[in-house]
Amino acid sequence: MSGLESYFTKMQIPRFIVSADEHTVLAANDLAMKYFDRSSEQIIGHKIQNFMDHENRLHFEQSFEVCLSKKRSVTIQALPGVPGNVRVYGFYISPILKESGEVDYIDVIGQLDVADQSILQRERDDAISLLTSIFEVSEVGVVVTDQNGSIVRVNDSFVRTYGWARDELVNADITGLLTPDEREGARRNYEEYIRTGIRSSGEMKIIRKDGSVANTLFTTATLELSQRRRFLVTTVMDITLRKQMEQSLRMAKDQADAANRAKSVFLANMSHELRTPLNAIIGFSEMMHKETFGPMGHEKYGEYMGDVLSSARHLLEIINEVLDMSKIEAGRIDLDEGEVDVQILMKSVVRMMDSRAFGNNIKLQDNIQETLPNLQGDQRLVRQILINLVGNAVKFSRPGGVVLIGCYMLDDGRMQMQVRDEGVGIPHEKIQQALEPFGQVSDRPENSHYQGTGLGLPLAKAMAELHEAELHLESEVEQGTTVYITFPSWRIILRKPRKFPYPDSTTTTLVS
Repeated sequence: MSGLESYFTKMQIPRFIVSADEHTVLAANDLAMKYFDRSSEQIIGHKIQNFMDHENRLHFEQSFEVCLSKKRSVTIQALPGVPGNVRVYGFYISPILKESGEVDYIDVIGQLDVADQSILQRERDDAISLLTSIFEVSEVGVVVTDQNGSIVRVNDSFVRTYGWARDELVNADITGLLTPDEREGARRNYEEYIRTGIRSSGEMKIIRKDGSVANTLFTTATLELSQRRRFLVTTVMDITLRKQMEQSLRMAKDQADAANRAKSVFLANMSHELRTPLNAIIGFSEMMHKETFGPMGHEKYGEYMGDVLSSARHLLEIINEVLDMSKIEAGRIDLDEGEVDVQILMKSVVRMMDSRAFGNNIKLQDNIQETLPNLQGDQRLVRQILINLVGNAVKFSRPGGVVLIGCYMLDDGRMQMQVRDEGVGIPHEKIQQALEPFGQVSDRPENSHYQGTGLGLPLAKAMAELHEAELHLESEVEQGTTVYITFPSWRIILRKPRKFPYPDSTTTTLVS
């Protein structure tokens, strides 16, 4: 054993060397092994976590990290709980550097003489150095003020964010950085914080060096030092961008609300301004088309009058759809509920729409289950749902096609209506768009004759949802579309069979 090795092994204070990366013990002298109450085989080549309790391990590892980051010696106090008989009051932890300046090893030397005041001084210096580093590297602005409100220290983040030079800030009154409308309240609050020591947080406006105003979020804490000197530590976070976003969102909401109100007013006015003249146009054109008061003369007049009548009816239909959707969106439609005879209602819709289908060379076919129970609902809206769906099916069907209208009971007690066509269909990715107000699923010129307001399906869906019913749509391009309306079981009015009171009668009928 060389002289240096013998010196290391036999020196009268615990000492061990650890690796910088994994904190593995590379060498330890006799007193270090006695301190840990372990043999060399149990220490050398092992990480410190393998032979220290949890508290001591964390204490050493945190100190190692400080030593590595600062690349200079630190001093720590020893913690109780080490099993050996050697009493150590602290450790010097020093980095051993490579020629490149990187830390190669960490040298740990125990302190046996607690009376050495230089140890305590070094610990205080290290603590101050650590706190100073935290103060300066923080990305949050920090301002320290005395009991009179004068700034005694600011960190780099505050200087960088608000543009003031450090010399301009130190010894200045902190309330001078605030906008004039906040200064008086800030002075009162400051005196309260210093007097009571309470913590506080809130928002304040700080004037930047360039004259602009920053919205900030602050927190305060009172710090009392020797001779009962009190200081206020204030952290400041700039939230100007967040405030601007909030204001933009608020303005956008106000504009949207105003636009919605304007739309409602416009639609309410349009109800009177457009419906009244349209009804007059339709009425007079019908009389002229039918030549109620005698012939008009040239046959072209009759043809043109038919066009006027058709256009007026189409325009009135569009206006009614827009107004109905507006009322539903505004929550201004209430259900006028009663008992709806579904069979009679559906057959009446089929008869009503048959002429339109016939004009388009479309065949309507009904498949309505016999002895359907009645439905609790608004008869006008249920009728309108079916008219919209059948009208859409006829519009999007090809000449010679068939539209099926059906209704039946499901096994779970719900009632389901169905409208199926063999038309152009809807691409799967555009089904949701078709259910949105004014949604058009085809923008191709060749399909322009299929275009409408885009409100037929959304209106049917909204009216169904007013009845707590579900509208479900299935479609394939060039194969057709099927729409299902499913009413909840609690809306079904069941009818019990009752026999007529005749002795020989075997006839049974269904009565409500």
